[in-house]
Amino acid sequence: MVVTLARPPARHPAVINVGASPAPTNQPAADGAQLVVAGLDPSACRAYRPTGAANGRTVFLDAGHGGPDPGGSGELNDGTPVVEKVATLAVAGYLSQRLRAQGYRVVLSRTGDTAVTQLTDADLDSGSMRGSALHRDLLARIACANASAADALVAIHFNAFDDSSATGAETFFDPARPFAGRSRALAESLQAALVAELRLDDRGVTSDEDLSAPTITDAGAAYGHLIELGPRDAGWVDTPSAMPGALVEPLFLTAPDEAVLAARADGQARIARALADGLGGYFSRS
Repeated sequence: MVVTLARPPARHPAVINVGASPAPTNQPAADGAQLVVAGLDPSACRAYRPTGAANGRTVFLDAGHGGPDPGGSGELNDGTPVVEKVATLAVAGYLSQRLRAQGYRVVLSRTGDTAVTQLTDADLDSGSMRGSALHRDLLARIACANASAADALVAIHFNAFDDSSATGAETFFDPARPFAGRSRALAESLQAALVAELRLDDRGVTSDEDLSAPTITDAGAAYGHLIELGPRDAGWVDTPSAMPGALVEPLFLTAPDEAVLAARADGQARIARALADGLGGYFSRS
């Protein structure tokens, strides 16, 4: 489930300074090294070299939510809970392994159950992240993506709704960027691969400008885009992401038969395989 402070998907229910990124580098000082971005959690923004023959490309993987932000949740038919922040991190891990074996350099926004930005007690309200902290966390993910000099950004989320009959995969892109055509091509390739692999309902590729659900803040509503994918807006998103990107929602955690894919290691690996196939298809045509 997307927490954007802009517009979450229409079918959803309703400081430490991030600072400027340094000049990007295509090679970390050491495998698993943290990229130099101000104000990050110590486990965040880690870069990993390819384990197969290098293909010269970098992919930024953002496992949605984390730490005090659990994201959406659902449960299996036996009542076992499935939490979005856990499932997105697991899928990102499997996807990273697969992409590295295929020759990609991979940068992970987070490698543990944390936010990407470093939090203080003032960022929490009864254990939950305040809106200002959620906003800063999304900006930290952008800063990490830009510091990585990635060729593509993939944000991994899972959907949730108050009606368990809602099902299927959907993918989002932002049409307001100079590379919008490539972002759409990436989104379409990822969506097609998810539908082919998971055999779930195809909810399609959607522009983030078409989302209409309630927003967390008035500023987010005025922005009208997913923060991680959207354009510059002074004072809100001063430095936007610099590469084609897409946000995937492979399934609904609130549909028990779909949630099992997000909860089990074999399901997580299947989602990762689909995303790797989608990225491969995108790069083969770009």
